[in-house]
Amino acid sequence: MKRILLALHITLATFFLHVQLNAQDLTGIWKGYFISDDGSYYKLEFQVAQNKSNAMTGVSYSYLDVRFYGKATMTGKFLKSSSKFLIQEIKTVEVKSTLGGLTCIMNYNFKYSRSGKEEFLDGTYLGMYEKKYTKEDPGVWGNCGGGKVHLRKVTTSDFYIEPFLRNKINNENKPVIINQPPIKKDTAKTVTKTPVTKPQVTSKPRVSKPVDKPVTKVTTPVTKTPDSAKTKIPPVIKTNPVVTPTPAVIKNRSNEVVKVLTVNDPNVIVKLYDNGEIDGDTISVYLDKKLVLSAKRLTASPLVVKFSMEEDEEEHELTMVAENLGTIPPNTSLMIVEAGEQRFDVRITSTEQKNAVVKFRYRKSN
Repeated sequence: MKRILLALHITLATFFLHVQLNAQDLTGIWKGYFISDDGSYYKLEFQVAQNKSNAMTGVSYSYLDVRFYGKATMTGKFLKSSSKFLIQEIKTVEVKSTLGGLTCIMNYNFKYSRSGKEEFLDGTYLGMYEKKYTKEDPGVWGNCGGGKVHLRKVTTSDFYIEPFLRNKINNENKPVIINQPPIKKDTAKTVTKTPVTKPQVTSKPRVSKPVDKPVTKVTTPVTKTPDSAKTKIPPVIKTNPVVTPTPAVIKNRSNEVVKVLTVNDPNVIVKLYDNGEIDGDTISVYLDKKLVLSAKRLTASPLVVKFSMEEDEEEHELTMVAENLGTIPPNTSLMIVEAGEQRFDVRITSTEQKNAVVKFRYRKSN
């Protein structure tokens, strides 16, 4: 009987997995970012539609604040058996740029994943110079660089909803209300420096030299000073290092280590962006339990934390604390770390019960 139940359980699990795979529909709006090989960060949005044969069509929007904006048409396919999504831009239809240079189109290679109700596309891209902007042969994919891409499926767009999507998604553009907590102002302490006063030097009156008298040689016996009379050097008293008290928001929440990074350069720069859709996420950041950023809102412009490391130090801890969950929980951010020629990108998720911790270790390169 147990064998029959076990076999039935396995059969049902396989059936539901098969149904889930076949039910994957990528039609909709996807938001996120791409990071080029040189570390440049751009926002990215897809609007795509999937037909019965899993062929994909759509448009892409890539933008960098007011300096660059581009829209391109796309075509591709979704391979359900491997959960791979392959799509490439055909041509640009709108370009606005103050950066100069040629325009590139992109070829994306994604892996689809799902976590609860959240759906993600993670992968890479290769760029190629667009033919209409150059007289030369545009070449091959990759001659215009490449990088990493991350997208998350969302319900709203920052742009015009394409006609092919209007009847396929529930486009309720509700106003976004952001309850941004007041920014805590650091109270600056005024330190009054006391000028250093040198002791006054008073010139002494000139003293006349006495008349030399005949010297009478007197032999004085040498008296040895016992060792006990020598000046004793006080022992060195070791003081314990000052222990930084743990803030309540770190002490009372669980702290999950999401990444341990080993850097070869002592000077570390950390940049924090909103991950995907900008929905009012606000965070505070602690470096080794000391507050360095208080209640800052995540946007397309980075929040920056800089610190230095020493060889004799074990490690530094950077803790991200969610001050709210935005309009789309949980609180998510993208962390880009730069240390010399090294670059790392880390996706951060924190809630009102759990903080995210990234540890840093310094190993001097040979």
